[in-house]
Amino acid sequence: MAHKVLDDLFHDTLKDIYYAERRIVKALPKMARAAQSERLREAFEKHRDQTETHVERLQQVFELIGKSARGKTCPAIDGIIEEGEEIMADFKGAPALDAGLVAAAQAVEHYEIARYGALRQWAKQLGMKEAAALLDQTLEEESQTDELLTQIAESEANPEAAA
Repeated sequence: MAHKVLDDLFHDTLKDIYYAERRIVKALPKMARAAQSERLREAFEKHRDQTETHVERLQQVFELIGKSARGKTCPAIDGIIEEGEEIMADFKGAPALDAGLVAAAQAVEHYEIARYGALRQWAKQLGMKEAAALLDQTLEEESQTDELLTQIAESEANPEAAA
């Protein structure tokens, strides 16, 4: 078995989140179209634009480490997105649809937060200050999106689903 070090893990995880972000860019327009609430639709559209920026930042990190920007299949994000698609199909037109969409979107956000948190710490450990700053910026935006989704769930999606 090859001797793998933190640098290898960093690069491997970077490829994972790069794949995930590109999949998310494609999934968010579908979620926006499915959303019944205008506020939720706008949140998904805004996050799609942010996610495109996240992809660009990841490309910068790849450049900083002298590697080509390539993703590797991420079964975790594929599964989370598939669950969101099931919610859209199973709850189409139902009062609980938006609550389900928020929950699916938060599953995505929590995955991203976990990945970006680890990558940021590893970049710091490896002395990659510029990469750590880029990753931290994205981590902050992912956390803000998660907070916005919680607000939407608490103020409208969950109450409407329960009515």
